[in-house]
Amino acid sequence: MIITKEEITQFEQRYRTAFVNSLAGFRQAVLVGTKSAEGHTNLAIFSSLIHLGANPALLGLISRPDVVQRDTLENILTTKEYTLNYVQTSDFEKAHHTSARYEKGVSEFEKAGFQETYRPPFYAPFAAEAVVKIAMKFEECIRIPLNGTVLIIGSIVRVEMEDSMMETDGFVSLSKKEILVSQGLDAYFVPRFIGRLPYAKPRE
Repeated sequence: MIITKEEITQFEQRYRTAFVNSLAGFRQAVLVGTKSAEGHTNLAIFSSLIHLGANPALLGLISRPDVVQRDTLENILTTKEYTLNYVQTSDFEKAHHTSARYEKGVSEFEKAGFQETYRPPFYAPFAAEAVVKIAMKFEECIRIPLNGTVLIIGSIVRVEMEDSMMETDGFVSLSKKEILVSQGLDAYFVPRFIGRLPYAKPRE
């Protein structure tokens, strides 16, 4: 099967969205926790988390265009704080439900069945069920004119996880806790460890 750019543009909208999203492959499913300046909490699933650098420790998220209500993006830009929460595969249905469109001021924590928890003085809420909890400070956003999406860049403030997940060389073994992995907009998977390899050098 060969599919051209022209054919992709002719796909029905939902079909095209499913095609391109799933073509991007397997990605980390992360729940982003925020709290508005008025005190309303929000929890939303993202599958666009990317590593941007280790020194300083930066992570990026892609937000869809803010031509409609985007509570997560608005809260991040206003309060400059947010959390990244990795949940286990057993919570995949609850995690998926955070993508439902609720009215402004309605908490997805409550509706999806996740418990809010806090780590003062950090303002944004964490999901108590998350086995990896990352506190993030907003640093910069880059708007992408090509399609209106927004790259949110944040620095890592604090990481919370079990000692057993941390290898002696600094590697975080997410598969030990069956951290939720996604593909496309509605498919979820269990990660399976295959192996680690040494630093690759040119072959003679």
